[in-house]
Amino acid sequence: MSGEALSGGTTPKSAAAVEVTHVHGERITVRAAVTGVELFSYVYPPDPVAFEARKPYVHPLRTLTGRLVSGYRPSDHRWHKGLQMTASHLSGQNFWGGHSYVHGKGYLGLHELIGSMRHDGFDAIDVCADELSFTERLTWVENGGAEWARERRGVRVHAVDPETGSYAVDWSIRLTNVREDGEALRFGSPTTAGREMAGYTGLQWRGPRDFTGGRVFGPETEGELMGTQGPWLAFTGEHDDVDGHSTLMFAHAPGNAHAIHASHWFVRAEPIPTVAFSWAFFEEFALDAGESFEYRYRVVVADGAWDREQVATRLKGLAW
Repeated sequence: MSGEALSGGTTPKSAAAVEVTHVHGERITVRAAVTGVELFSYVYPPDPVAFEARKPYVHPLRTLTGRLVSGYRPSDHRWHKGLQMTASHLSGQNFWGGHSYVHGKGYLGLHELIGSMRHDGFDAIDVCADELSFTERLTWVENGGAEWARERRGVRVHAVDPETGSYAVDWSIRLTNVREDGEALRFGSPTTAGREMAGYTGLQWRGPRDFTGGRVFGPETEGELMGTQGPWLAFTGEHDDVDGHSTLMFAHAPGNAHAIHASHWFVRAEPIPTVAFSWAFFEEFALDAGESFEYRYRVVVADGAWDREQVATRLKGLAW
């Protein structure tokens, strides 16, 4: 089903494997055509709470059978919202949301440091064959109102495969420094500010609370992967409401190896389930005025407790 949208209305479209609905000004939702399960919802209007660093996010995120694999505003970190692009330490501002880490003083509720990401519009929203892809324009705005960066974001939901019980979400970012004062943008993390092993920043996933204590593993290692590097990482959790597990796979595009700065994994199973592609874990990096950087990521969502061989095989089978 397809059709023209009225202002403020919805535009439903369909494809072989997915059904996509765009509620204009609110969200883009993807459903599995066969089961009707809402797999993915991209929410882009401003959040009501400025302290949580207003930005677009994905929630809910579900498996093909409908199991919820994202957390939204958990009591421990209200600014954690499913899958979202963040920057915890950016030239003295906090685009992550919540308390800001200050060396020697710990985490402080510094509202005046909280930045935001403004949705400026979509250049394209396409549904073809069995996937959704869209390109979004955003502006990163510091707390005083100055526009610091322009972002061109690409999101693609694809590779819906009932046989393996999985599908993929690709996320790309091209960020350009547009500061009028000509200053460089300096990207860091709590670790670069003095807190050990707290390098969170970049694309972040927050899992549901029942994933706490889940299994984390990479191509060759398992368990404590905080601060390590690798082409992919997997996180398996067991659900409370249903008898079963789900697995999320996080993978770098090959080009990320040549990006502006090397990335490390920020990952915890305890006390909360979360994974981030940290682009500034141990060291800051600078983006000069007028310059840009790019990263591309993939998140594969799957039913079941996958093992290392299954993960590697599925990721290898998905072309970039």
